[in-house]
Amino acid sequence: MTHEITRRGFLIAGGSLLALTRPEPGHSMFLAQPASQSNLFVSGIASGDPLPGAVVIWTRLMPEQGASWAKARVPVTWEVASDEKMQKLVKKGSTFATPELGHSVHVDVTGLQPERWYFYRFHAGKQTSPIGRTKTAPAPQAANARFNFAFASCQHFETGYYTAYKHMAQQDLDLIIHLGDYIYEGKGVAGRTRQHTGNEITTLSDYRNRYALYRTDANLREAHRLFPWIVTPDDHEVDNNYAGDIPEDNQTRQAFLERRANAYQAYYEFMPLRRASLPQGSHMQLYRDFRFGSLAHFAVLDTRQYRTDQPCGDGNKPMCPATTDPNATMMGPAQEEWLKRVLSNSKATWNVLANQVMMTKVDRTPGPDETFSMDQWAGYEAARVRMMRYFAEDKPSNPVVITGDIHTHWVNDLKEDWRNSKAPAVATEFVGTSISSSGDGVDISDAMKKVLAENPQVKFFNSQRGYVRCSVTPAKWTSDYMVVDRVSVENSAVATRARFVVESGRPGAVRG
Repeated sequence: MTHEITRRGFLIAGGSLLALTRPEPGHSMFLAQPASQSNLFVSGIASGDPLPGAVVIWTRLMPEQGASWAKARVPVTWEVASDEKMQKLVKKGSTFATPELGHSVHVDVTGLQPERWYFYRFHAGKQTSPIGRTKTAPAPQAANARFNFAFASCQHFETGYYTAYKHMAQQDLDLIIHLGDYIYEGKGVAGRTRQHTGNEITTLSDYRNRYALYRTDANLREAHRLFPWIVTPDDHEVDNNYAGDIPEDNQTRQAFLERRANAYQAYYEFMPLRRASLPQGSHMQLYRDFRFGSLAHFAVLDTRQYRTDQPCGDGNKPMCPATTDPNATMMGPAQEEWLKRVLSNSKATWNVLANQVMMTKVDRTPGPDETFSMDQWAGYEAARVRMMRYFAEDKPSNPVVITGDIHTHWVNDLKEDWRNSKAPAVATEFVGTSISSSGDGVDISDAMKKVLAENPQVKFFNSQRGYVRCSVTPAKWTSDYMVVDRVSVENSAVATRARFVVESGRPGAVRG
């Protein structure tokens, strides 16, 4: 029988919650609050889905095994202030942490001022959470001059430390975007310093335990505490390379949909999402959009829940007839039409697709033979071509795609004719590497150099761990590719491996 991770286990694995940010010049200092040994808030606090007048604040109470209230509704009060000492309260209220939602709390705090930093905390019983910090979005028509954010993905707990988040927490950011693979579903591997427990997860309790394990990481908790997040899952939050209602594993459709329902509920319970994303059985509303003044408009995609099965047997394969099937879809017809409406109606300078898997088509085999990843947009050629034609013909302002999944850094020109080195780019894709998945990595292998020589649409590649930091102004977009020296040890050095710039009105990235 699977049991919830104990509070004592959290404190042993996660260490102290006391942390200190060391911001860049001009970025206000903000201290974490130390956690007592009886703290209920060991999963941390978080905020997300910022709007001009609202933001979601989140926490989850963790009972000890056998606690008398573990199956009860627990009253929780919350406060939002304009100062970090919580003396100037602007909002407060109460709610319940219920066992039906794993004692998670999602408060949609409304009536806030646009583009403002706020501070928040929770109280349960005699205990108080650390103080978190969050920020609302600018008003839709605000002429904001700069927007700073970072994006990340793929944080396999067993394969490395989350040093990238420690560095990220020290940056001057307005937002963090997570593009999927927040957890991994696989069974534990013996002998690793940081280890999953048990077999591959399938039940609600399994998924809850896995998220709880990942939240023992102090760097991850701190990044949640200091910034609002926008999140979207990829495959490992459910099952590797699943497609719609089709699992990778040998399960019946009914069994897999039950598993997907469990996975979606646990994802909702641990993420700062609005109630609109509360799962209804095996369905969860995840695609949505966010405006950040006149500067940036983000469309957050869901490329797993509605996609058709990977063609050609999945993996890296030559093109087969199924890859050009016009009915094959990555997003599903409804989401595809929604995305085009969002982009067509947008008045923002920059239009951003927060996307899980690589959109650029890349030939993976050097020489005359060609193979492509069937799990990426390359395996759904008709859908990919429709997006490229839309960018070329409707010309939404400055389309940029940000992508995770692949455990490597890439900078790509998106083109209608991907083979033609002289064809104009219709959009730019920035692909971020993993936080820890795949271990330390190397800069670039000899085999990959041969692949890149035949793919001129790729401007940059790196296979170390890290994240991407972006600074957006009306005139240009700058992406800094941050790499961690090693994730096999704690507190390794972080450096800027490359910088790329896109000028407004000129698709395609150049070295900055």
